[in-house]
Amino acid sequence: MNKPTDFARIPVDHDIDTHASSNEHFSTVLEARLSRRSLLRGGAATAASALLGAIGLSGCGGSDNDTVTAPIPPVNNTPQEKLLGFAAVSKSLADTVVVPAGYTASVLYALGDPLTASAAAYKNDGTDTDFENRAGDHHDGMEFFPLSATGGASTTVNDRGLLAMNHEATTDEKLSSHFVHANGGTQSLPRPALEVDKEMALHGLSVVEVRLAGGKWAYQKDSSFNRRVHQQTEVEISGPVRGNALVITKYSTNGTKIRGTLNNCGTGKTPWNTYLSGEENWSGYFTRAATDDAARGNDKSVVSLKRYGRDAGAASRHGWETGGLDDKYQRWNISRKGASIDGSDDYRNEMNGMGYIVEMDAYDKTRPIKKRTALGRYAHESAVFGKPVVGQPLAVYMGDDSRNEYIYKFVSNAVWAAADANPSDRIATGDKYLDSGKLYVAKFAADGSGQWIELSIANSAIAAYAGYKFADQADVLVNARLAADAVGATKMDRPEWCSVHPGTGEIYFSLTNNSNRRVEPSGSSQSAPDGPNPRVYTDMKGTTAQVGNPNGHIIRVKEGATGSTATGFTWDVYLFGAESGAPAGTVNLSSLTADQDFSSPDGLAFTPSTGICWIQTDDGAYTDVTNCMMLAGLPGTVGDGKKVTLNHARANGTTLAVDTYVGKAASADTLKRFLVGPVGCEITGIAETPDGKALFVNIQHPGETTASSNIADPAKYTSQWPSNAGYGAGKRPRSATIVITKNDGGRIGS
Repeated sequence: MNKPTDFARIPVDHDIDTHASSNEHFSTVLEARLSRRSLLRGGAATAASALLGAIGLSGCGGSDNDTVTAPIPPVNNTPQEKLLGFAAVSKSLADTVVVPAGYTASVLYALGDPLTASAAAYKNDGTDTDFENRAGDHHDGMEFFPLSATGGASTTVNDRGLLAMNHEATTDEKLSSHFVHANGGTQSLPRPALEVDKEMALHGLSVVEVRLAGGKWAYQKDSSFNRRVHQQTEVEISGPVRGNALVITKYSTNGTKIRGTLNNCGTGKTPWNTYLSGEENWSGYFTRAATDDAARGNDKSVVSLKRYGRDAGAASRHGWETGGLDDKYQRWNISRKGASIDGSDDYRNEMNGMGYIVEMDAYDKTRPIKKRTALGRYAHESAVFGKPVVGQPLAVYMGDDSRNEYIYKFVSNAVWAAADANPSDRIATGDKYLDSGKLYVAKFAADGSGQWIELSIANSAIAAYAGYKFADQADVLVNARLAADAVGATKMDRPEWCSVHPGTGEIYFSLTNNSNRRVEPSGSSQSAPDGPNPRVYTDMKGTTAQVGNPNGHIIRVKEGATGSTATGFTWDVYLFGAESGAPAGTVNLSSLTADQDFSSPDGLAFTPSTGICWIQTDDGAYTDVTNCMMLAGLPGTVGDGKKVTLNHARANGTTLAVDTYVGKAASADTLKRFLVGPVGCEITGIAETPDGKALFVNIQHPGETTASSNIADPAKYTSQWPSNAGYGAGKRPRSATIVITKNDGGRIGS
């Protein structure tokens, strides 16, 4: 991490590693798997068949002559829908959004778009202000909430709704978010207050009303539902950590609230129709003095800070703490400055209030926004519910997006009641299900099985952990990474989004990549290959060698017989990212072709209307060949493939054999590229209308490689999207939401 006086660009590192635990890897426990059930892979076609008439009975009295007849069903000449019936999109380096023939992608809602009638139109020249009333930057995960004609919550309306979305970050070089400042922003410390205020407002959440009228979707500038949540918005701390000493600050001396939600990435939607947002790479926004370890007396808080990426002397990403003396700036300096024992006179504990799943009622501005601390604190991506079953607890699945981090599951204490699907108070329902329960971490075994280990202060491995002295269950949740270290959880290749198959209930996790996999690890930051993370190889990007697992993969889990409360599971790898020309036996294990090959899966979601698995990429390994993309898949089930043994060469001439379990190879009927985005972008965020006829997707940070020194010359921007698509003023690239429709009015993906 750069020192505060080093004004070179502080990179946004989504591939970070603060993990120094010695948890075992599968290379130490590899065993032959004795047996695996062979399950049928789901078919690729046909969404629905013609509806048959009911069988009727004729006659009366029950005599031997009574006959049973069935009416002849009417002839249905409507062609059956075939999923993935579109022609695959080719790889592209063009500065545009490419979708299949027969589809249209339109820009709907972009950075800076006004959300109130009084907000001025966006100039897109760096002079705009009032971002508390505009769309934020880096559109990320989102969910669609249908609106009834009377403005109430709905689950069935298809032409009107609210898009709730995350605004993860800003497009930066050095310290400033250069596209939103007229001259590219200040690249030295201290930062001007006006620049800092603008950047803080660009982060957070937004809610925007969208409508379909005259065959075209548009956002509603003057809707009363429109809303921005930013770094000055008050948010409640809820659940076991509420009121705990670890979250006491000068702003909240009783540890019950915090300002804002930060670096929001993946999302989720609760069964009671609220919005969940994951706080991901939040630690980089804070700074610590070089003398802070000593100021804290080298107490256990130093262990926690280092495990979450804040060593003494760590510089902040933007230097927001230098904007002035006001608390809104000083909160980003988490050094111990005050004399208090509990931290009520400074912001030494401020970072403990970040890193949670946040719940918001998109329909109701009057209800509080809450951080659900029972789900643990780490670099959260999405939070997805298992299939709700009346009378059983709810399960929520999550990943920690850093190198060598973990996969988690939360199980509610409360059991699901059907009436809670449409409650009078949605946030109170969240209190019921999300504030009390058990948090588990995954440990994968070499034989294709695994177990969920509860992270509880009652667990002796946690209570007696030599690396950190946990005080109580709140401490376990605030320091979930350390608790997971203590129980020996499996280190994964950057767990990103997750999603649950609407048919099978199996859980899919995207593992984006890991540059720190090595056959022979050197130091605690590197890890050996194992069953769920089996590849170590070199991928060439031009003349640059990329080592580890550069292309990522998608793992899936099948719970045991008891469903949400199961502590055992089975697993396999659904898809391995790879170039189509990569070696089949060691890298391209899913047999990808040129119409399917991809790298670095990130966004991942099943759309309920069709059951299609949408895979979105955030890639740097393959971007010399193609921009980031979105694919459509029709997965089978855990166990539908085969066992594969990878033999990795060691320096001494021996080999390390790693067993893994690979899902059925992809085919043209089960996986196709659907979309390629403009230059420099990430494809992220996905939501659909209930009928599946409109799909909303986010295009994040196009042109992010543009240097701030070129800010005055649009010809030197690496992207001019979406202005080159006819949307909005100026030529500076903007993150934006697009809506995709099918020209024949059909469902997306057919």
